[in-house]
Amino acid sequence: MRIAVVGAGPSGLYAADALSSSGADVDVLDRLPVPFGLVRYGVAPDHHSIRSVRDTLQKVLEKPGVRLLAGVEVGRDVSVEELLAAYDAVVLTYGASRDRHLDVPGEDLAGSVAATDLVAWYCGHPDADRETIESALAAARSVVVVGVGNVAVDVTRVLTAPMARLEQTDMPQHVLDALAASHITDVHVLGRRGPAQATWTTKELKELAELDGVDVLIDPTDLELEPVSAALVESDRVVARNVEVIRSWADHVSDTTHRHIHLHFHARPAEMLGTDRVETVVVERTTIDDAGAAHGTGETYEIPADLVVRSVGYRGVALDGVPFDGRRNVIPNVEGRVMDADGVPVPGLYVAGWIKRGPTGIIGTNKKDAAATVAALLEDLEARGATGGPGIEPLLRDRGVDAVAFDGWTAIDAAERALGASRGRDRTTIHDRDALVTAARAGA
Repeated sequence: MRIAVVGAGPSGLYAADALSSSGADVDVLDRLPVPFGLVRYGVAPDHHSIRSVRDTLQKVLEKPGVRLLAGVEVGRDVSVEELLAAYDAVVLTYGASRDRHLDVPGEDLAGSVAATDLVAWYCGHPDADRETIESALAAARSVVVVGVGNVAVDVTRVLTAPMARLEQTDMPQHVLDALAASHITDVHVLGRRGPAQATWTTKELKELAELDGVDVLIDPTDLELEPVSAALVESDRVVARNVEVIRSWADHVSDTTHRHIHLHFHARPAEMLGTDRVETVVVERTTIDDAGAAHGTGETYEIPADLVVRSVGYRGVALDGVPFDGRRNVIPNVEGRVMDADGVPVPGLYVAGWIKRGPTGIIGTNKKDAAATVAALLEDLEARGATGGPGIEPLLRDRGVDAVAFDGWTAIDAAERALGASRGRDRTTIHDRDALVTAARAGA
């Protein structure tokens, strides 16, 4: 069996691991010149233990039957149709990389940015828009973060954390320099429903109050639970722990020498105001019905804001030649088998990870998800037989596409460790695409 996996993040590498363990030869393609996807470019750099899963994922790339072909973009360098002709099957695991929009007036003003873009910047993604993010940060004193998930918590923590914490990460030096020069004093976090409906995990939530020189403040009235929230607290231990943590902050008082994180619940952005850039966020108070849905009350208040970070979820994007559900922003599938518009499986085409099910779950969730897709793939191949196929490397050579193989990645890894050592750190992420490719070529 010869299988192509498109995407070298956790889902793709878990799928490659399962396929290789079943005897298949696997080529793992990624449009970036480095592997690991959101583990490298989505997990906050100060979460060392979570980012260390890279060591586990790297072991997959070291397996004899697995080959890395990084820096190859499907849809530009090679088509899905060509992949299907070159392999027994193709597994799409390219994730959900775009942000969801708020759809409120003023959202497009300067100073309003997507969390996906800010996270890409502080993680050193090659495609990060440095000019936009760094200009927005330089002008910011008061920040509004819209959303109450783990990404919103990560953004809030990075924008308020002391430099002693951030300097121990692998952030690019220009990111550290911009954060060190930041004049941010207040970050307001908005949740459209109550604390019981927030989707952050307890560990990430508790970290906010553990930051030196940072106060977490909340209006005690926001902690009054309506019946549906009270029932949720009673039935869900994680929710109960989260609400308990937030309640412990209700008596916090502001220290004028500190930075401040303000938690606002039952609050959704109604409008962003400003002339050339965001200056104010108009917030509408909400109530929750018995089904847990939020509804506006018409009552509003204003928060001064120089920067707004929209953190209300990721969404997948379509790939040429592949069916796509534009409402759910996923590839339609049944048990990982891609389905066409008539509900018929597309022969040889499979999907795993966020582009299969939407942006839900933690990194470990993708292992079980990938295994389910691989099981369906193997069942189908057993029925119709496998022929191997030539793979895509001959076609890439003919087109002058020089993929980064595993030895190229290990050279990049060594270069980042050397750069970090020169600055007293374990690693410094190389953010420039050309520099990454140069490091890969030098090592290879």
